[in-house]
Amino acid sequence: MTGPAEHGVTRAEICVVACAEVWRGDGEVMASPFGTIPAIGARLALRTFAPDLVLTDGEAALIEGAPPLGARLVTRTAAMPYRSVFNVVWSGRRHIMMMASQIDRDGNQNLSAIGDRERPRVQLIGVRGAPGNSVNHPTSYWVPDHSPRSFVAEVDVVCGVGFSRAAAAGPAATRYHDVRRVVSNLGVFDFDTPERVMAVRSVHPGVALDDVMAATGFELVVPADVRTTRLPTPDELALIRDVLDPTGLREREVAS
Repeated sequence: MTGPAEHGVTRAEICVVACAEVWRGDGEVMASPFGTIPAIGARLALRTFAPDLVLTDGEAALIEGAPPLGARLVTRTAAMPYRSVFNVVWSGRRHIMMMASQIDRDGNQNLSAIGDRERPRVQLIGVRGAPGNSVNHPTSYWVPDHSPRSFVAEVDVVCGVGFSRAAAAGPAATRYHDVRRVVSNLGVFDFDTPERVMAVRSVHPGVALDDVMAATGFELVVPADVRTTRLPTPDELALIRDVLDPTGLREREVAS
């Protein structure tokens, strides 16, 4: 398998493109990326194949276009207070890409605590808005460090709701529930299986399928023909390096 270095492309840049692809075909929805590489990915998608995406400044306004990461001068086009955000969230018109400290085969996500819930070994950031996000609109996940500690047989605390739990909760939880994709530093995964469990969608250039399986704490569904995650086009690479992330923040989140 040819490695990305042979093409002059870093693993972080491949992950940016993989994250951008989660919004392909979404149309006019609010893209809410969390993490450096998803944030660059959302901007890349808007500037290329997903021009109808809507981005916010992360506070209380919609922004114009796709400014560089960390830009001080951002053109705000409309107010977006919390009441307006919730109107979008509850209608299914948002596609969020959250991070996951743990994720399991059913798509349940944890970013709250590690260990026993009553006496956790590690306290994280809390449940936050993950339950409401995951049952009200499409949700994808970004995991920059793919290992058996992050891809686990069963999450310690359910924050983001996976397929089996949403189904058990009934129509109110499944109306907009859609765990769309998981992108890690090793590959891309989805739940397009009859049992709605995690499957390998592609492995990144230079990564062996055996490495992905060894870094996963449960059995992945593996298609007969495993694809390789696509490389960025020359135009996409120029946008990433020269326009969207000229200071190279992406390389701090994923080692090449």
